[in-house]
This record gives sequence, structure tokens and C-alpha cells, in this order.
Amino acid sequence: MTANDSNHHQQAVPGFAPDLAAQTDNRPQATLIKTLDELAALANYSLMDTLNRDPEATANGADHAPRQVFSGHYVPVSPTPIANPVYVAHSKTLFRELGFDDSLAQSPDFMAMFSGDLTHVPEPMRKVGWACGYALSIYGTEYYQQCPFQTGNGYGDGRAVSVLEAVVNGKRWEMQLKGGGRTPYCRGADGRAVLRSSVREFLVQEHMHALGVPTSRSLSLYASKTEQVRRPWYSEGSRSENPDIMVLDPVAISTRVAPSFIRVGQLELFSRRARKNEHPKAMDELEQLVLHLIDREYADEIDSSLGTAEKVVQLARLFRARLTALVANWIRVGYCQGNFNSDNCAAGGFTLDYGPFGFCDAFDPAYQPWTGGGHHFSFLNQPAAAERNFYSFCSALQPLLVSDQESLKQLIEIHREFPVVMQTEMEQMWAAKLGLMTFNQPLFSELVSLMTQTPVDYTLFFRELSSLPDNIAPLKKSFYNDGDGAEQSIQSMYATDPDGMDKRWSEWLTQWHALIDNDTSDASPSSREDIGRKMQLTNPKYSLREWFVVPAYQQAMLGNYSLIHELQEVMTQPYAEQSNDVEDKYYRLKPAQFFEAGGWSHYSCSS
Repeated sequence: MTANDSNHHQQAVPGFAPDLAAQTDNRPQATLIKTLDELAALANYSLMDTLNRDPEATANGADHAPRQVFSGHYVPVSPTPIANPVYVAHSKTLFRELGFDDSLAQSPDFMAMFSGDLTHVPEPMRKVGWACGYALSIYGTEYYQQCPFQTGNGYGDGRAVSVLEAVVNGKRWEMQLKGGGRTPYCRGADGRAVLRSSVREFLVQEHMHALGVPTSRSLSLYASKTEQVRRPWYSEGSRSENPDIMVLDPVAISTRVAPSFIRVGQLELFSRRARKNEHPKAMDELEQLVLHLIDREYADEIDSSLGTAEKVVQLARLFRARLTALVANWIRVGYCQGNFNSDNCAAGGFTLDYGPFGFCDAFDPAYQPWTGGGHHFSFLNQPAAAERNFYSFCSALQPLLVSDQESLKQLIEIHREFPVVMQTEMEQMWAAKLGLMTFNQPLFSELVSLMTQTPVDYTLFFRELSSLPDNIAPLKKSFYNDGDGAEQSIQSMYATDPDGMDKRWSEWLTQWHALIDNDTSDASPSSREDIGRKMQLTNPKYSLREWFVVPAYQQAMLGNYSLIHELQEVMTQPYAEQSNDVEDKYYRLKPAQFFEAGGWSHYSCSS
């Protein structure tokens, strides 16, 4: 693979505003891909052609029972098709970027392939997909017990099967079925994803892309008309922390797309094997994987003529830049990953594996949508969690540098500087959200205190602030304890001392306006309007709240996909001023009955 077929990593433009022009490019493609045969001509399987297959694997991909995988970068696996698939949705945005005709999504052979049936794909497409193993570190600590064999050799893609790599318009994309059936890494599970979690992941990936946050993408979503699996979930009106009933859910397959799906945990697996000298090719396989990662994700930034040690040092520096920018962007838009283990951290520096994610409603620095996530993966602790994953990343690279002490010192220093780089990214992000040229710690500290004690809706507050209000009246639209009937369990100073809180808010607003004025060469209306416009491109108007998604997947279970399509339209224009009907429906405070409700405010798993 050459540099020109490496997919550029999406980054938000300076100032943390997304590249809206690139995301709304409606120019017609010269030639649209309308058939699977035309897509097949673009197939190019770099991972299977350049890395090592598990020597104990079957060539035909009939490898669906849990087992240990001792070596090799991938296992050939034939996905298990869902029964009687029906079209639910596809990403018109991604189809347009790839040059796919929208009709392709509902063509029988495309539907068959991306609902798990590879038996009739046209050449040079392959009738076998692949799954990969990876290791697990939680907050920088290595774990082995999640592997059913307690060795680390049985943990990996348990229900994700990649089925295609294609070079489209000069960019390489890997297409992976989520819910594509059992693999050797399934740990005894059924390999299926239910419609509920598939709808969530399908919608959020394209929403995050529209927000300007680096992410895997959504291609298509198909559900089974007849196949169901039993899962734990919450009863109607449950306030339980964990699911309290078992339910039958329809299964689905969503296809997610990225330049690659190499995870930090994947690098760790091969590094652990090299460190322990588990087999004669362990060190070679680690080096091969790292160089493959560079080729897939960093080819435009790392000179291919450099030696491995120099490439590794540059890789660490580039990944640090991507990871710190990514987490700052998460917090900018109110997103919490929920479970940011190393196996959920893409080595390409984008958001991956949307399991127990959530978007902040009432601002809480310790917001955590996943009941098993704890404080260490909570909203404002995500920078610290990122540092622990970066530690795991750098540790995984160290075996490649044992004979080059100077490069090893550089790697250690790159890791040591992570907190400073992360803090700089965070301060630039907060300054941009507030429309300021530079970060002001006293102003920010008081704001966090006010936002917590009132409390405020995270998205609504910053969007209302973007209008540069002269008094606090417009901001009160985002206040949860201002006579709106919000959930009584939200404790606030505002309820006990409204006059005192109003005074504090007014004083804060005055200080903020003074800083805004100091940043501008003149206080003209046009200058302030420009600041407001920049803030509106930093602070989205719409975010994909869980209480928007629940009715969509509930209706989808009954065969009605209209609300999914509506959310697609609204949430792929998150910065736009949309219709009054859209604003009334999606730009509002979270209703009281959804606070603390299982499946609406929190959940214990994604399936």
C-alpha cells in the first residue's frame, strides 16, 4: 500500500469547529458505484495479504468455537448470516463520500454480503472474513482473566468480523460486521448484536462525524425478521442499576467502516508475546503489526524510508497528538466513552466501539452512563484514562527499541509529556467553547462550580452562551431547577438560594463579557457576531441523547424505522439551526421521568 491510498485521519479544524464544508459536499460523483460487482473491483486485502494467518486456522473460515489462538495476526472466519434480513438504514453521507449510489444499500447482493452472507460475493472479493485477537488493560493494568483460558490467547473480536478492505477514491477502508456471529474469540457467547445496540452505534458514528470528532463510520444496518436472542434488560420504569429481566430481542448487523480496526490492545497482545518470548516469531509479529499500523493509519506522516526505531518514535508522537485532540473533542461535545479500556482505544486515534457511551444532559464532572465504568472512566476523567491507554501503547512499543537506547529514551519522554500536551488541548478547547483567545482558569473554575450547583444542561448551556447574552435570562433555558419540573433527585443550590445563584451567574457573565471585549480590537457588533458564529461552530445545538434513541429502537423492534431516519437527518446537522418542529422536539431539557431510569440514563451493557 502506498501513501496515496492511506485514509487521512479526520481531525476537527483549528478552533475545534468541524469541517462543515467537507461534510456537506453534495457534488455528484463522476461515476456512482451501483452494483456489488463494481465495488468488488476496488477490493484490496492488505491485512490478510501482508500479515500472518493463525497457522492453526481453517482456510474456509469454519472457525466458530472458542479456542486459544497462539500466534498469527488474524483468523479467517466466515460470518454467520442473520436470518431473513430486512433493510433498516444506511448512511447517505458515507455513501456519498464513497461514491456509492443509494440504491446499492437495498440491492439483494449488497444486503446479503453486509448481513453476513459471503457465499456468492463476486471476485476478487473473498468468501471468508477475518477476526483479530487483542489484549486488555484497564487503566494501564494488564488483565488476563477476561480470557476464558486465563492466558490472554482467547480474547479478541468475539462478534466482529471484517469482510472487506477496499481502496475507494484513493482512501483505504475496512468494513466490519458488528454482530456477524461467533469467532474463536467469542468466549462462549452467541456472536450476535441486538437491534437496540446496533441502532445506537449506527446513529452515533455518523453523529460524531458530523460533530467533527474522529470516529469509525456507519455504512449500513440490517435486522432479522425472524432471528431473536435473549438478553438481560430493564423492565418498564425500572430504577435498578442493573437489568432486572430477560428479553427477546431481534438481532441485527451493522457495518462499521474505518481505515483500520487496530486497537491499542492488539499491539499489547503481540508485545506481551514478544516480551515473554512465547513463540519464535513473536518479536517479528509485533514489528510487522506496528509497521502495518503505520502503513494503514500514518503513511502520509511517517517517511517510509526510516528505520523501525525512528518510525516507532514518530508513531508515538503522532498518536499522542491524535489521542489528546480526540479526548478534548469528546469533552467539547459532551460525550463520555464509558468504557475506555485499551481494547476500546483505536491505535489510529479515533473513537471506536460504541458500547456504553452517552452524552451529558445535566452537567456532572463524574457523569458515567455505564454502571460498571466507575469514576476512572467518567466524563471529566477521560483525559486521565487516555493517559493510561497511552502508557499501555508506549509499553507495547518498547520491545522494538531495546537495542536502540536513544530511541527508547525518546519514547519514554514522549509518554512523560502526555499530561502537559493533554492539558494544553483541554485549555484550548475550553477557551474555544467560551469564545476566548486564551484560557482563563478563575473564570473556568467558577463556571464549573455554577454549572454543577445549578445544574445546567451541558449542550443547551453552551449553545445559549454562543448568542453572547447580555443577561442570564437566555441561559435559564438550560437550567434544570428553574420551575421546569425537573427530576427532584437533582440537588442544586439554585433550588435553595435562587437569588444568590442569580447574583453569582450575573457576576460570572459580566467577567466573561469583559474578557470577550479584551480579546477584540473593537467592540463593534460585527466583531461580537463573529465570535458568536465561531462559538456556534464549536458548541453543537443537538446531541444524540439516549432518551432520543430509545423510542427509535423501540419502534424499530416493531418494524417501524421512520424515527431512525429522522434522527439521521437531525443528528448529521448538529450545528445547524433547523426547523421549529425539530427544535421543539430535540432542543430541550431532559424530561424528569427519564432521570435515573434504567436503559434511559444508564445501562450495564451494550447488547
